[in-house]
Amino acid sequence: MTFASLPLLVSLLAAQTPAPTPPKSAPAAATAPSAVPGIAPLPGRPNLLALGVPQVPAELTERVQQYLESRAAQLLDVSSDGKQVLISTRFADVNQLHVVEMPLGARTQLTFTKEPINKARFLPGDPRHVFYFQDKGGGEFFQLFRLDRLTGRSELLTDGRSRHEELVVSKDGRWLAYAGTGRNGKDTDVYVAPTAEPKQAKLVTQVPGSWAPLDFSRDGSKLLVRQYRAAGDSDLSVVDLKTNTRTQLTPREGKGSVEEAVFTQDGQGVYLSTDRYSDFAEVYRLPLTGTPPAAPQSLTKSVRWNVDHLELSADGRKLAVVSNEDGYGRLYLLDTRTQGLTPVETPRGVISQLRFPVGRSDQVAFSLSSARVPMDIFMVDLGTKKTTRWTRSETGGLSPETFVEPELVRYPSTDGVKVPALLYRPQDVKGKLPVVVVFHGGPESQSLPSFNPQVQLMAAELGMAVLVPNVRGSEGYGKAYRAMDDGVKREQSLADIGATLDFIATRSELDASRVGVYGGSYGGYMTLAAAAFFPERIKAAVDMVGISSLPSFLQNTQAYRRDLRRAEYGDERDPAVRKVQERISPLGSVGKIRAALFVQQGANDPRVPRSEAEQIVQAVRAKGSDVWYLLATDEGHGFQKKANRDLGQTTALMFFQKHLAGPAAGPGSGAAGGT
Repeated sequence: MTFASLPLLVSLLAAQTPAPTPPKSAPAAATAPSAVPGIAPLPGRPNLLALGVPQVPAELTERVQQYLESRAAQLLDVSSDGKQVLISTRFADVNQLHVVEMPLGARTQLTFTKEPINKARFLPGDPRHVFYFQDKGGGEFFQLFRLDRLTGRSELLTDGRSRHEELVVSKDGRWLAYAGTGRNGKDTDVYVAPTAEPKQAKLVTQVPGSWAPLDFSRDGSKLLVRQYRAAGDSDLSVVDLKTNTRTQLTPREGKGSVEEAVFTQDGQGVYLSTDRYSDFAEVYRLPLTGTPPAAPQSLTKSVRWNVDHLELSADGRKLAVVSNEDGYGRLYLLDTRTQGLTPVETPRGVISQLRFPVGRSDQVAFSLSSARVPMDIFMVDLGTKKTTRWTRSETGGLSPETFVEPELVRYPSTDGVKVPALLYRPQDVKGKLPVVVVFHGGPESQSLPSFNPQVQLMAAELGMAVLVPNVRGSEGYGKAYRAMDDGVKREQSLADIGATLDFIATRSELDASRVGVYGGSYGGYMTLAAAAFFPERIKAAVDMVGISSLPSFLQNTQAYRRDLRRAEYGDERDPAVRKVQERISPLGSVGKIRAALFVQQGANDPRVPRSEAEQIVQAVRAKGSDVWYLLATDEGHGFQKKANRDLGQTTALMFFQKHLAGPAAGPGSGAAGGT
């Protein structure tokens, strides 16, 4: 399909007719899949309910499918000898566990379940056994399992009811730790169990809040745990597993993040990445005994960016760290004896999931993605400094050379803010380009220059520019920037939407009269806010699992995360705070919305409940406007199952084509939506 063929496709779309339209701490079962009148299952897809969504044209499905067939490989672990890599990748409907035993070798599938698996670890010294988390239906009430690769059977190790996360296995293979809500369904405690008897777990934290394990000492006698209150407010403690005593390592005064932490080789200290002592997260060494220094020496002072990942080698002499430099990952090696910091050359991209083999110090593995490379696994030989690619994920038969590289831009907003953003522009397209603005979730997340098949579809194939901003409140640009939208300051962050639209108007190749907005979760809130508070400048909006009312979202999100979200958005129980939240909630300004609207939602979403989607859908319909609505009854916070995700992404593209691909028109014109 070419850009020139888009008007024909738009006319085809216009002619389409709409398709027919629990236990402790688990989410309560809904009495009906949806409260929206007129919504009905799609033919042959009883798990998908739709309202107003037309049938997808065959020619669009054919071309889109190649992009949606792209795969990715996420690093989960490396065997102790470095000869096996455990990954999560998809060959059917959802991600499953696979093992790769040589660079670019076959991916041997280990699990064959209907639900995705994205977190797992080998048992150190015995890769025949694998521990992993899995939920059902996207509800995020993850359970811990142990897979025996010899028999192919998995055993449930947790209670089957509570929510579990953050798996850590000791380097000697004797202990495992994880976090769970089993005590009261609200607080997240840390559990420790012997790997030989993993069902015999004991609580090592029983205090209010959200706690998680980070690392065992080499001898397995101590465990690092983090208490998380907000993105910029965490504390690090050490638990003596013999006495069950807990000692806080970070100062009790002030606030700061705890990005990652590992024990030193001798177990007498900790390497910690935190922004407590500066604007960016830097690496420090803290002793386990005595009073923590008021101003410890930074080991990464020369790196003027956040250090997101760190991992210690088996001999304790090398600390691998990854900095986030304007979204691109940079790998460094810190010599723990001399404290010298040396950069390591790797392919340019986004680096994550850093792993040393437990028994080796000469190689380190990581995942890497770029605009032209789906997430894949790489290994660096630290002797030769050579990087070897272990997986090569497919891109649907398309040449990566055809994909669009983003341009890094910055533009001014209010309060002296300069918003960083990634601009994807199609090549060899004449005339002004329609623009889709994509807002990330979080809100304390960051849009990164990694491979995104939907962005590439819009830019490389459909002739649309895509602008991906990191508005104030985003991670990656210092703690002051991240805190600029906290609580009632979120009202000021809406100015960044206006600044983004102003920037589009300054670029001669972009068409400010044909702008769409797209986002999931908090990005869904920003999408709805753009449509509600800048109605004359937005033609189409696609909201994926987004927040329509801040007060109702905070009241209805799962209990285990409610206080964490209040720390970010403000406490809706405070009348002054609630007044601001109501003023900046799209639901309260639904009468202003002129853009066409498409809402997608997972029925089992524990974070942003289905009610957030359905109240905005019904409010828009009540004012006489049409809206597309797609509800997946077997999904949670986003669509993970391939068939659901494919339809969600394809219909979103179809929606933008319908409303943006035609000739330039006055802002907001034709924005009633529907078919």
